[in-house]
Amino acid sequence: MPDEAPVVIAGAGPGGLTAAYQLTKRGLRPLVLESDSVVGGISRTVLREGWRFDLGGHRFFTKVPEVEALWHEILPEGDFLLRPRMSRIFYKGKYYDYPLKAMNAVGNLGVWESALCGFSYIWARVRPPKHQENYEDWLVARFGWRLYRTFFKTYTERVWGVEVSEMPADWAAQRIKNLDLRKAVINAILPKRNQKEITSLIEEFQYPKYGPGMMWEVCAEKVQAAGGTVSLSSRLTQIHVADGRAQSVTYVHDGTEVEQPASHVVSTMPMRELVHALTPAPSDEVLAAADGLHYRDYLTVALVVPESRSFPDNWIYIHAPEVEVGRIQNYGSWSPYLVKDGRTCLGMEYFVFEGDRLWEMADDDLVALATRELATLGLVEPGDVERGYVVRVPKAYPYYDFTYQANVQTIRKYLETEAPNVHPIGRNGMHKYNNQDHSMYTAMLTVENMFGASHDIWSVNVEEEYHEAGSTGRDAPVLPWAPRSTLTTT
Repeated sequence: MPDEAPVVIAGAGPGGLTAAYQLTKRGLRPLVLESDSVVGGISRTVLREGWRFDLGGHRFFTKVPEVEALWHEILPEGDFLLRPRMSRIFYKGKYYDYPLKAMNAVGNLGVWESALCGFSYIWARVRPPKHQENYEDWLVARFGWRLYRTFFKTYTERVWGVEVSEMPADWAAQRIKNLDLRKAVINAILPKRNQKEITSLIEEFQYPKYGPGMMWEVCAEKVQAAGGTVSLSSRLTQIHVADGRAQSVTYVHDGTEVEQPASHVVSTMPMRELVHALTPAPSDEVLAAADGLHYRDYLTVALVVPESRSFPDNWIYIHAPEVEVGRIQNYGSWSPYLVKDGRTCLGMEYFVFEGDRLWEMADDDLVALATRELATLGLVEPGDVERGYVVRVPKAYPYYDFTYQANVQTIRKYLETEAPNVHPIGRNGMHKYNNQDHSMYTAMLTVENMFGASHDIWSVNVEEEYHEAGSTGRDAPVLPWAPRSTLTTT
């Protein structure tokens, strides 16, 4: 690898900083370009007036031993907390334990409704929907209509902005294939202590005491101490390709354009933006593939309330049509270091499209909306909310549609042929619904590939059992591209 030109990394999130850190351990001095003023990407910890917010919630649990070892290599053991895992589903004014607990579910649904759900499940197994091309029919075939309407429909539509009946089933089947109702019931009746076979059933997880951003702040410090550079407020705008390789990049810092030679370019920027940064521009086919990639966006309204209004859950999933919030975090349940004595902070999470009504709403109006909804759900009185903060996250989730796989493949083929030293990694870089540890692992393998290995990073995150199970909405179903037009809740 040439010493005269550094590896340039676009993005200082988990993928980008992991790549930089691994390169410094091999004696290289990478240049990390981060368009934001802080490191961490979507895994950053937002700091507002002494309050810390974890965007989306990041449980540090992984089945990849190399990633877990790296976590503890970056942060000392004393900076990790072992936290209890608790989450519930709010449905029709009642709270359902998740994972399922039989007595809690029967007690909330009632014996008659529970029996109807059981009969509905049996009927669906005997007479499943004839055609199972869409997500709704696929779910009904496996859980019955009553359970589907209770625990799948409302939340899934709120997260992704599309009616479940308009979602094709193929990718959804891959993502929640291991969620078997019989196994769930057995687990509910005879639970195993600290279940780790399925990520959504773990009872404990590790967590940096000041939030996930703590990991990436320390990692950035280590990269710079080893001779690398992390340049904040620096947006990569062009990747100059010639003779079958990326030769240099152009970035903007403090209003000044800088051209920087590069031996390799590691990209965690959204794949659509990566393609449009290539110079000379790719073919119309490749540009069209990039423009065919879409995203789901996200915002959090963090509300400060008395500790007496706290709850033990890390988060609560909201299945309630009378409100627009999708999930509520309690930051104090993640770590007491995120909040202040006598107070906690509740994160009201809204899943949106950039530019839609909620996204464009003024911060004060969002705080007022979130306060009303928290009161509607019976969690606080309006007067309990002392202050609120709004954080918007564009392109939080790759948006899966009928054509995204073909579009990604077109872009991959172009890069492999025309610029093989440009390496997309991580969630947005690969347009793949990676978790934090998956993003880190793609970075680790990519660095090894630079030194002669031949890992297929696109095979990372294909183990169905790893993912959150279906009713939580943590997995991204395949969606038809119908922004802002199908549902009006966001």
